[in-house]
Formats: sequence, structure tokens, C-alpha cells
Amino acid sequence: MIKRMMPKTIRGKIIACTGAFTVIIAAITVTICFCVFQTFLIRNQIQSAEYNLQVVSHNVSTNMDSIINFNEWCTSNPDISRYLDAFKNQTKMPSISSENSYLRMVALSAYERLKEEYRNTNSHNYITRVIVSPLNCRNYLQISDTASSLTPDAADIIHYTDFFEDIYNAKGYLWPGLVKDPFSTSETKKILPIIRPVYNQYNSEIVGWTYFAISDQLISSYLNSFPLEEDSHLYITIGGHSYQYVNGGFTEDPLLCESLRDISINTINSQASLVKLPDGSKRRMVTSPLNENGWTISLVLSEKNYNMQKHVYLLLIAVIAVTIFLMAFLLIYLLNKAISQPVQKLRGTIDRISHGNFARDPSIEWEDELGVIGRGINQMSENVVTLMDKRVDDEKQKKDLEYQILQSQINPHFLYNTLNSIKWMATIQNAPGIAEMTTSLARLMKNISKGTASLIPLKEELELVKDYFLIQQYRYGGSISIEYQIESEDLYQCRLHRFTLQPMVENALFHGIEPKGCAGKIIIKAEKAGGPGSSPALKISVTDNGVGMTEEAISKVLAGGASPSADFFKQVGIGNVNKRIQYDFGPDYGIQIESRLGEYTTVSIILPYSIAEAEQGKGGIQ
Repeated sequence: MIKRMMPKTIRGKIIACTGAFTVIIAAITVTICFCVFQTFLIRNQIQSAEYNLQVVSHNVSTNMDSIINFNEWCTSNPDISRYLDAFKNQTKMPSISSENSYLRMVALSAYERLKEEYRNTNSHNYITRVIVSPLNCRNYLQISDTASSLTPDAADIIHYTDFFEDIYNAKGYLWPGLVKDPFSTSETKKILPIIRPVYNQYNSEIVGWTYFAISDQLISSYLNSFPLEEDSHLYITIGGHSYQYVNGGFTEDPLLCESLRDISINTINSQASLVKLPDGSKRRMVTSPLNENGWTISLVLSEKNYNMQKHVYLLLIAVIAVTIFLMAFLLIYLLNKAISQPVQKLRGTIDRISHGNFARDPSIEWEDELGVIGRGINQMSENVVTLMDKRVDDEKQKKDLEYQILQSQINPHFLYNTLNSIKWMATIQNAPGIAEMTTSLARLMKNISKGTASLIPLKEELELVKDYFLIQQYRYGGSISIEYQIESEDLYQCRLHRFTLQPMVENALFHGIEPKGCAGKIIIKAEKAGGPGSSPALKISVTDNGVGMTEEAISKVLAGGASPSADFFKQVGIGNVNKRIQYDFGPDYGIQIESRLGEYTTVSIILPYSIAEAEQGKGGIQ
């Protein structure tokens, strides 16, 4: 499908490929930029909201800790405990007399200490009322933020509120949420009540209770400067009650939303999640602990602000995409000028050559890669003319060459017939040595004419060695001998290259035994051995008792460093045999030479153990 859509011209392909890659790069870049910018924008918005919430949380927590410490002081102070214990049975404040001066002194001392500690509390401006009362709710101590709010029966009013019993009987601090101030006629004024029992300092008897009325200004004063967007929502959760912060005040409003996905990975110490609001919109919400009492503050982030910044990022991405496309058009123009036009000119030159015009065209030899092609085309056109002339000469020499090949095929047959005639003449004249030597030479020459690349059984190769050695025995006058040690009959059918052993025997005679100047012996041994991996191998060893070889000479022989000669047997040397074996069977096979100067030389040939298909197990060398 892609191949069909691809233009046929180079220019079209360049434009198509450049355009495709531009679109792909632009799409990938825009996608990555959008994802990165969106992730960055969301993370930045969440972390900014988290920071603002934590500032509020820190201030509220600090003030609340100060208030709770003041309350703990009230429930554990000896003067307060002594006062409550002294007035637990007093129904009214004693008159000024000598017998009741002690009670008045205890009350006055407790009140002064309470007022002093109240003023020393950093957050006392958020405490609208403090009441310390015995159990009978008479003769209580009271501190209020305004003198006009003092009420004679304040303790009774608190004692009979709906929340008193639950908070009073709780084991720890119980938070009923923001409630209406019992002493205020305004419905909007909210307080957070704290009621704790006071125990006798010497035993566990409850002698009274304390009441703190904490103004909602404790929280709202820090939210007045909070960066709250028009479409964002801020909620405070206290004691299971949720309140929305609206126009500087709190309205109880349950936080009804469905959590869709946790995204707290973008926060440090807060929780963030994607929620679904009752109106069906999906928004991000950050929730931070307000203090250690289980209060939380939650902010539903502004979607309007997010979209505004998102549009800025999208505009930036659009600019990036347009820039990429402009660069692509510039690249197409440059490629067309640098490649398409020169290619068109090269194409015209090739068309001219195809029509028989082989003249050189210097205008296509530019100083770049296409210029190299142009010079090559010009050189090719000149070479074509030369080749055409040479072809004519070759045709003239063809008949002469065919005649020479026919003559070379006739010569070996003529030589066989001549040698055969010499053999019969020697037999008639009773010269068996000449007949035997002539027969061996004829067989040797016949095998030479068959070629040297085919594989033959070991039996045939040993026959060739026998013929060659017989000729050499007549030359040396019988001072040399040869011995064959074949491990098993099946080895005779193992396959090896023609004329593999003859160069080894020749080397043993000319370079080993002859320089020693005395009788010599050659041993040819064939055995089955372990080959590469788990496969078996054929190992053939040719050992002579000659002068030996140095390591340098061994390396030179295996590398084929000997000078070439017109003699056939010297041409097929040890190095040649080694290369043939490795070419056909791999580097794990080949020739190894072991020698000791003045004593012996052993040439080992390692071949794959391959049995010939015909004539298995027949015959051997006698």
C-alpha cells in the first residue's frame, strides 16, 4: 500500500518523505509538549494550592495548639482546682465577712491567675468566652472578649445546650463542628466549643468543668487573603461536619463528590484527587490536614484559571508546530536544489548514453557526492567503448583458444599410450623395473589429469602415494622405505582431497630424509580421533626420521610461503593442502606439524570423519 502511494520520481519521494517525517515529528513534538505542559500545569496548580493550604493549616494549627495548651492549663492548675473544690457546695458567692474571707481570697486568686494566663495565650483574641464552673454551675469564673456579653447565668446556659453532654462526657477532645453562639442573637456568628471536666488535684473526683468558645475567625481570618478563584470552592471539615467558605463566612455544606482517581503524586504532604462534583463536572481537589485534631481543609481547584493557562500553552505549541512546518518547506526547497536538479541532469546524461552517445559530459562532474557519480558515468561511457573494442578482439581469439583446449585434451591420451608402449617394450626385454616404474607414472599422470578438487576415499589416495613412492624408491636406490598403519578397515573409505598425502611424502623425502644423507623411513598412520564438538574426525599422520624442522620453517610451510614452481607436485604443497581443507571443512580442521631437529617430523592431517558411499570396507594397502 505504501509502495503504491509513493511517487516514482526522486523529487516526489523527497517531498513525500520530508512531508511525512515533518508531520510525524510535528505530531510527536506537539503531543509530547502538550503532555509535558499539561502535566506541568496541573502539578504547578496543585502544588501552588497545596502551599497556600499549608500556610493556612500552619497558622490555624499553631493557634489551636496554643488554645488547647491554655485549656489543659485550666484543667490542671492548682489554683483553679482549689477554687472549684472550695465552691462545689456553695450556692452563692459568700458576703464580705471574716469567716468567708478565705473563700473570697481563693476565688480572687483563681480569677487573677485565669485572667493572667488568658492574656499570656497568644491566641486569646480568638477565644470569645472562657467559663470555669463548679458542678452546681454557681459561683463560676468567666472571661469574655466584651464586658457587655457577660451573663449572670452563663454557666447554666452552657450546661443546658445540646452539645454540652456529648462534649463533656467524651474521653478526649470532641469537636461538634461550628455551632451558633448561645450568647449571641446573630445567626451567622459561629463558635467552636471546648468543654473539659476538671479533676481534684489530689484524687480523680470531678470538681467542675471548663468552657471555651472559639470564634470561627480562627480560620476565616487566614482565608480572607486566600487566593480563591471565582469558580473554586473551599471546604473546612471539623468533627465530621463540612463547611463551605463563602463571602468571609462558613455555611454548612456536605462535601458531596465522587473520587475518580488519586493524583497525590503531584503533592508533597497533602492528598490530591480527581473528583466528580454533583453537577457532573470533573475537577481536581487538594486536601490538607488543618491540624492534629483530624480537621481538614479542601480546595476544589479553579477550572477557569486552568483553562486560561492551558490556552497559553496550546498557543505556544501551535507556534512550535508552525515553526516545524516552515523549516520543512525550507528543507524541501534546499533538497530540491541540491539533489533533485542534479539527479535530473544525471538522468539526461544516462539517456544520452543509452542512445549511443558516449561523449564525456564535464557539466555533471560537481564537487560533491553526485559529482563523483557524474565522473563515474563519464568513465563508464569511456570504458564501454573500450570494452566493445576488446570484445571484437576476444571473438577473433576464441577459435584459437578452442583449438588449444582441444589439443590439451588430446595430449594426456597420447602420453598414456606412449607410456603403455614403453611398459610392454620393457616387459619384452625383461626389464621389470622399467615396466613397474612406467606403470606407476602412467597411473599418476592419469590422476593428475582428473583434477585436484574432488574428494576420493583414503584407499585411492594411498594408491597414489604408493605409485609416487615407488618411482622415488628407484631414484634413491632402495635406501628409503614406507610403512602404512591403518587403525581399522572402515578408515579406507573416509573421504579426503585428491593429492592430500603426496605433498607430505614429498616434503618428508626432499626436506627431511635426503639432507640427512642416510637410509630413511616414512610411516603413514590413519586413526579415528575426536573432532570439534562431539563429532568424530579422521587423523592421518606422516612421520619421517629426517633432519627435522624449526618453528620458523613450520610456520612458513603452513602459510604457503614456498616459492611457486612449474612442477605439479611442488605446486600442490603443504600450505595449499592446508588451505583446501580449511576452505571446505572450516578452521577447526587442517594440518599440524610437530618436529624435533635431527630426530623426526610428524605432519598430522585432521579431517571430518566422512565414509564414502560406495565400496565401503574393501581392500587396503599391502
